[in-house]
Amino acid sequence: MMRTILIDDESLARDVVKHYLSNFPDIEVVAECSDGFEGIKAITQHQPDFIFLDIQMPKINGFEMLELVEQHPAVIFTTAFDEYAIKAFEVNAVDYLLKPIEKSRFDMAIQKLPARLNQTEQYSRELLDSAALNPAQQNRVVVKKNGIIKIIAVADIHYLEADDDYVKLSTTEGVFHKNKTMSFFEQTLESSQFIRIHRSYIINLAQVTKIELKEKDSYIVLLKSDIWLPVSKTGYIKLKAALGL
Repeated sequence: MMRTILIDDESLARDVVKHYLSNFPDIEVVAECSDGFEGIKAITQHQPDFIFLDIQMPKINGFEMLELVEQHPAVIFTTAFDEYAIKAFEVNAVDYLLKPIEKSRFDMAIQKLPARLNQTEQYSRELLDSAALNPAQQNRVVVKKNGIIKIIAVADIHYLEADDDYVKLSTTEGVFHKNKTMSFFEQTLESSQFIRIHRSYIINLAQVTKIELKEKDSYIVLLKSDIWLPVSKTGYIKLKAALGL
């Protein structure tokens, strides 16, 4: 018996999936969720083999929800939007079903499950990194701290700092950690707003108040939060160019 969860804000869409699943008695629906928050709780509680996941949902979208799940189940996307890089996701997800979902197409997705369920989470990181390149993902960062999910506007990030396997985000509301790399944020954050000034730091240009020479060919930058950060030679060149100096 395979266990699944339906995560979609449209009850009719969940009903369609349940109806199609009635032809597959070896698949059990253990939970239904109408948003990503409910989805995270249900996945943690039930540990399903795979999930049906909508992308565009209220509160947090499907990709952001996946980022916050510790153990990733296999995923079959169900969405009315084809603007996401479908071919990239087809390589990593079990399947990608466009609404309205055709029965024959649904059956094909289910047939792919056995092979996918024998694999590990190797697809998950590539999938999420690809998703984050979409414009809809680039104006906020979703984090989890002490069991609480926070949605942080990119404009509220003061600076980012490398911290072992995580990146530390210093924001208006405090400090949060994200299981990403500095290179990932350097690639996805708007380059006109965020500059990597050092191998360990990326800053929000709107936070800069002063640049000082610390010693020969060595600079430091002061942010509005009264934090001084080191600036590498390469970072100084990029920072000057960005500030028009």
